[in-house]
Amino acid sequence: MRFVDLSIPLSNDVVTDPPPLRPRIAYSDHREGVAQMLPFFPGLTADDLPDGEAWAVEEVQLSTHAGTHMDAPWHYHSTTDDGARPAPTIDQAPLDLFLRPGVKLDFRHFADGYVATASDIEAELERIGHALQPLDIVLVNTAAGSAYGGPDYVASGCGVGREGTNYLTERGVQVVGTDAWSWDAPFVHTARAYAQTGNAALVWEGHKAGRERPYYQIEKLHNLESLPAHGFTVACFPVKIERASAGWVRAVALLDA
Repeated sequence: MRFVDLSIPLSNDVVTDPPPLRPRIAYSDHREGVAQMLPFFPGLTADDLPDGEAWAVEEVQLSTHAGTHMDAPWHYHSTTDDGARPAPTIDQAPLDLFLRPGVKLDFRHFADGYVATASDIEAELERIGHALQPLDIVLVNTAAGSAYGGPDYVASGCGVGREGTNYLTERGVQVVGTDAWSWDAPFVHTARAYAQTGNAALVWEGHKAGRERPYYQIEKLHNLESLPAHGFTVACFPVKIERASAGWVRAVALLDA
């Protein structure tokens, strides 16, 4: 079995979010950890510790949507199934959804800000020779993957709109993912389209499709270009945070060696 890491690290230095959402990590090294350890063991001194070192620890200030994470339907709207029930939070997610066959759609050729349609998805599935199955995990490889680590990452890549999202969920897909900042087209492009048309239905339309049918989406994936179109398994269990709209994921693809 071969493992492919599909996750980005949480980092102070790599820009993967707008300023209000960026992680903040404070690092304490082994020398600084001495002052934290000694009060637990009265009488202990730094000289008693091997090389005068205690533990290294980090303190993290973090949005649930920082780094590679999974959005729950609660993030998109308060209800789902066309208003029939409350939208699930991330701690209510069924675990059996998150270890399933993966399918990769290669949308790297689409321009930044393009909104992929049902026809685009259908054409790509035909190109790769895959018949979509219920509970397949569908990953979208966009131009944002190559922009990771640069200043334009948040504005890069295409998105999937309401039509494309519904195409997937109508066929039993409940987990999707993208290597872009958002499942939807980057906001800067959508804002331009909204300014030109005044059509509020364009705003966050892929996410809002979760009002109709619940689905979970992984954002800020990485290394999707190294995957085949299908024939792999995705493991993407989210961290269980009570009543939360999202949870961090260490997403991994499993392939036969």
